[in-house]
Parts: sequence; C-alpha cells; structure tokens
Amino acid sequence: MITLYGVPSSRAFRTIWMLEELGLSYTNIPTHYANGDTKKPEYLAINPNGHIPALVDDGAVYWESMAINLYLAKKYDKGLLPKSLPGECHAIQWSVWAMTEVENPMIDALLHRMFLPADQRDPKVADAGVAKLQGPFGVLDKQLAGNKYLLGDQYTVADVNLASVLAWGNFIGIDLAKYPNLQRWLGECTARPAAQKATALAMS
Repeated sequence: MITLYGVPSSRAFRTIWMLEELGLSYTNIPTHYANGDTKKPEYLAINPNGHIPALVDDGAVYWESMAINLYLAKKYDKGLLPKSLPGECHAIQWSVWAMTEVENPMIDALLHRMFLPADQRDPKVADAGVAKLQGPFGVLDKQLAGNKYLLGDQYTVADVNLASVLAWGNFIGIDLAKYPNLQRWLGECTARPAAQKATALAMS
C-alpha cells in the first residue's frame, strides 16, 4: 500500500497527478502545512523537515515531490521515465529546473493574487513574480518548438513535474499568449485525466 501525506492543494498535487497517471492505489492522509500538522512528532518521524508531501511505499519513506515522482515513474514503469541514461538525466534536469527557475516566482504570484488574505496581498510582489517567469517561459517555449512534449514525442515524468508547477498559473490568469508552444503543451498536459483528477481534488 502506498500512503501519501499532504493535501492536494499543495505540492502533493504533483504526486497525486503522478499516482493517477500510473493507475496506482494509494491512501492520502490529509496533512496540512498551515495548521501545525507537519510539526507534530508523528509527522516529523516521517519527514524531519516538516514539509509535505511525504510518501511511504513498502515501508520506505520518501520526501521531496520531484524525487518522489521520479521514484514512482521508475519503480512502477509505465513508460514515464526514459530508458536511456541521457533521457533519464534530461527528465531529472527539467524536474530540477522547475524548482529552481519556475516555482519561487510562481509561488509569489499565487500568494499575492490568490492564497493570502486580501489585506496581506501585495500586487507588486505578484507582478514581480510574473515578470520573473517570462525568462523561463521563453526557454520552455523554445524547447517545445517542434516537440510534442518536453523530451520529444513521449510524455514523461518531466512533463508531469513541470506542468504541475506551471498549472497553478491557470488559476491566477497568467497570460501565455506570447508563448504558443508552451500554451499548447500545458493545455494538453492539464487536460489529461490524471491531471483533471488531481485538480479536482486540489479545488475541493
């Protein structure tokens, strides 16, 4: 049995997406980042960093959402992890890139356009986050020119990991019109049944 700790409206979203892509049975234990759940001793015994998500599979514990997804793609092989070493490295590369280049400015935009109470939002911080995303958007649009997916014609864990970060932009009106390749790819990724299931859980 696979157990996932976290709430769907967090980084656990991307792991739920992956679990659904793989058609795996799992139990989700709601563990919230904002109400003290992640600081309880019983959760810190699972992830001493006090962050979500964490995943337990066959008695082994894994944390860091991108690493979890890469593990799941490799263990429960449904073709989502490239077979070649260069392909696997590129899947890891884009997953790390999602965290280093995209996630922080996306979070700034999300917090100050959606998640924070209205009196705590700063439109300048949100706008600065969106501005910082323009460079990565350009890099990604170029990568997707002539490619159906990030690594070519094959949909992989790299698409899940990166699209799951970018998908939050759909809820705060980030305009991708200048990046048609990115816009097309993200639309296709988020239209997948697994993505739709994860999104429905995150919005419920």
